[in-house]
Amino acid sequence: MPGMVLFGRRWALASDDLVFPGFFELFLRVLWWFASLILYLMHRRKLDCPGGVLLSTYLIVLLVLLAVIVCTVLAIVYVSMRGTICNPGPRKSMPKLLYIRLALFVPEMVWASLGAAWVAKGIQCDKTVVIGIMATVIVSWIVIAATMVTILVVFDPLGGRMALRPQGFPDHLDVPSSSQLLTGLKTAAKSLWETRVRLCCCCMGPDDNARTAFSSAADLFSTCFSDTDLVPSDIAAGFTLLYQQQDSISSSLEPQEVVTQLPGRPQEADLDAEVENCQHFMRFAAAAYGWPLYIYRNPFTGLCSIGGDCCRVTETELDAVEGDQHNCHFASILKTTGLQYRDFIHISFHDKVYELPFIVVLDHRKEAVVVAVRGTMSLQDILTDLSAESENLELDVEMQGCVAHKGIAQAARYIYRRLVNDGILSQAFSVAPEYRLVLVGHSLGGGAASLLAIMLRRAYPQVRAYAFSPPRGLLSKSLYEHSKDFVVSLILGIDVIPRLSVANMEDLKRRILRVIANCNKPKYKILLHGCWYGLFGGSPDNCPTELDEGCQGALTQPLLGEQSLLTRSSPGYSSSDSPTDSPTKYPPLYPPGRIIHLEEEAGSRFGCCSAAHYRARWAHEAEFSRILLGPKMLTDHLPTIVTQALDRVVADRTACVSCPGHGGSNVD
Repeated sequence: MPGMVLFGRRWALASDDLVFPGFFELFLRVLWWFASLILYLMHRRKLDCPGGVLLSTYLIVLLVLLAVIVCTVLAIVYVSMRGTICNPGPRKSMPKLLYIRLALFVPEMVWASLGAAWVAKGIQCDKTVVIGIMATVIVSWIVIAATMVTILVVFDPLGGRMALRPQGFPDHLDVPSSSQLLTGLKTAAKSLWETRVRLCCCCMGPDDNARTAFSSAADLFSTCFSDTDLVPSDIAAGFTLLYQQQDSISSSLEPQEVVTQLPGRPQEADLDAEVENCQHFMRFAAAAYGWPLYIYRNPFTGLCSIGGDCCRVTETELDAVEGDQHNCHFASILKTTGLQYRDFIHISFHDKVYELPFIVVLDHRKEAVVVAVRGTMSLQDILTDLSAESENLELDVEMQGCVAHKGIAQAARYIYRRLVNDGILSQAFSVAPEYRLVLVGHSLGGGAASLLAIMLRRAYPQVRAYAFSPPRGLLSKSLYEHSKDFVVSLILGIDVIPRLSVANMEDLKRRILRVIANCNKPKYKILLHGCWYGLFGGSPDNCPTELDEGCQGALTQPLLGEQSLLTRSSPGYSSSDSPTDSPTKYPPLYPPGRIIHLEEEAGSRFGCCSAAHYRARWAHEAEFSRILLGPKMLTDHLPTIVTQALDRVVADRTACVSCPGHGGSNVD
C-alpha cells in the first residue's frame, strides 16, 4: 500500500509484493545460468560443427543476458524488502527497476526466437548441446508466458482513473475535488463489478429479479472495496496481524462464566430444552439441502443408499414434490429425517433469485408442522445473499423501524405467498390441527425462516423459529427485540456468517488499516511469521495495534481520499461521515432472536473435524458485533459441523445430568 503506478496507471500490486516472486525467479535464473555455463564449458569443443558458431554465440549471449537479469532481480528483491507497508519511501526506486526488468524481456524474447530458429534449422552438432539449447529456449518462453499471466492478474481495470490523483490530493472528504473523485471512482467501480457479476452468472436466465440482484451485488462490492488503496497482499497481512492480535488478547483474558439463564426469562430461557430442540430440528434444516449434502456427509455409502429411490416416483409423490426431477432430493430427505412419505406435505426445490427451496413436513415427535428453508447452495442463493441493502417490512404490528435485509426479506415473502396463498399450511393443519408451527433453516435459510416467523406470527401466535448460523445483517433493532419471544438462533464457534454484515465489514476494513498502518515490520516478515503461526503455533507477533499520538503524522494517506486513519478509527467515526456513503442503504442490522453460542472447550486447535467438546450458553448479540479470524471461521459454518457439535453438546449434557450427584433430571 499504495498500489504501484506504472505506465500511467495504478496496478493491484504494491512495491513490497515482489520479495517472494523475486526469490523464485532468482532461484530459477541462477540455476538456469549455472546449467548454461556448465553446458557451454563441457561442450564448447564440440561446437566446431556446421552451425556450431551460432550455438556458441547463443550460449555466450544467453549467459550475459541471464547475468544482467539476475542482477536486476536481485536489486528488485533487495528494494522490495525495505520499508514497511505504509512506508514505501525506501522503495521509491522500484518503478525504475521494474521498467528495466520489463525492458530486458525484449532482448530475451528476441534471443529465444533466434535460438528456436537456429535449432529448427537442424544443425548437425552434438545432440546434448542441441537438446540443452532447446531446453533453454523452452524455459525462456515459459518465463515470458508466466510474466504475461502475472500482468493480467495484477491488472486493475480502474487503474487509469485511480492514477489520475493530483500530487496534492486533499486529506479530507469534505473537499469538493476529493468528493468528486471518490464519486466517480465508485460509479466506475459499480459498473465494473456489475459486469463481473453478470459474467459469473452468465448461465442464469435473465429476469427482473436477477437484474436487480446484479445491481445490488455490484453496489455492495463497490461500497466495500473502492475507498481504500489496499492490494490483496495488504489484506492478507492485515488478516495475519489481526488473527495474532486476537489470540494474544483472548489468552490474556479471564475465562467467561457460563451463563445458563437470561435474567427475567426463567421459563423461556431453559437452555437444556432449547439445545435439545435445536438438535432435533437441525436435521430438518440439513435435510432441506437435498442430496448434495447427504452425499457429502456419507461419501462412501450415500450414493448407493439413495440411488435405488431416485427413480422410484409415484403419482402421489409427484403431487407433493416440485423441482426434483429424478426424486433424488426426496430420497435423501427421507434418509436424513427418518420420516415416511405420508409425513411430507410439500417439497419445493424451485430455485431462482429471491425464491428459495423449502420443505413442509409433519413432525409427530414434537407435534409440529415444520417448514425448513434451504441455505445457500447455488448462484441464485449467493445473489440473494448479496442483495444486502435494507428495505422496510410491512407488518401487522405497531412498531417503528421495521427494516430487514432486502434479499432475505424478498425470499421470505416468496415462501409466505406459497405457504398462505397456495394453501400449503392450510393443508398441513387440516391433517394435524393440534400441531404448532415451527420454522427452521441454516445460514440463508435461517434468516429467511426468522423473517417468515415474524410475518406469520399474527396468524399463528404459537409459531417458533430456529435459525442455525444465521447472517448477522438481518433485522433492525426493533425487529431483533421483537423476535426474542419466538426465535432462537444457534451459532457455533467463530463462524464468520453470524458476524457478517456491511457494518462489520467496514469495521474489519478499519481494523486492517489501523494494524498495518502501525506495524513496523516488512510485509514479507509478517506473512512468513503468519504462515508459521497458522501451521505450527507459537507466540503471536508482537506488533503494535493502536495508533500512537507520536506517529500520526507519519502515516501514509490511502490513495482514494480515505480520511486520516486517526479519524477513521476513532470511536465517533461512522460510515455516514462520508458524503458518498448512504446511511439509509446499509444501516446497522442484527441477528434474529435469542442466541445460543456453542463454544469449543477442547480438541485440536487446527483440525476442523476433530471430536471437540463444546459448551452451550446464552449470548448477547454484541458478542457477534466483530468478525473473528481463525482456521475455523469457515468450517464452523458447515451444517455437518453444526450437527456434530449439537450431538456432542447434547450427549455431554445428558451424561452430566444423569451422573450421580445431579439428581438424574431429564433434559427436555
